[in-house]
Amino acid sequence: MEEKHLVYCRIARAGTVLVIRRAPGVFLAGRWELPGGGVEPGEPHEEAAVREVGEETGLSVEVVGQRSAHSWMDVAGREMRIHATVYDVAEREMRTVALNPDEHDEHRWVTPEQAAALDLADHFRAALSNQ
Repeated sequence: MEEKHLVYCRIARAGTVLVIRRAPGVFLAGRWELPGGGVEPGEPHEEAAVREVGEETGLSVEVVGQRSAHSWMDVAGREMRIHATVYDVAEREMRTVALNPDEHDEHRWVTPEQAAALDLADHFRAALSNQ
């Protein structure tokens, strides 16, 4: 069975966490998520997380720890197991979020209470808690 590895980052500022919304026309369009994406073959997971944040948001971060890990079967029905790791990261410098419009169309800094109203996968919702 094929396996796919995804990495995501929990970027916090002043009691809020950054979430981004998938753009129209992409897989799972309209859903909110943490910045992140796929790990390239041979790429260390933490390096992939930093790279993906830069590509998707224009922010520069460094990994400070692993928050959680989750696995599930592919939601599109392919014979594939998905593995997702969520990292806590720190910004190297505060920058304005600059989304890649081919992938995401909106961003928000949300509290866990505000996140409750968003269309988020359970593993993202858990990562948004302050715990």
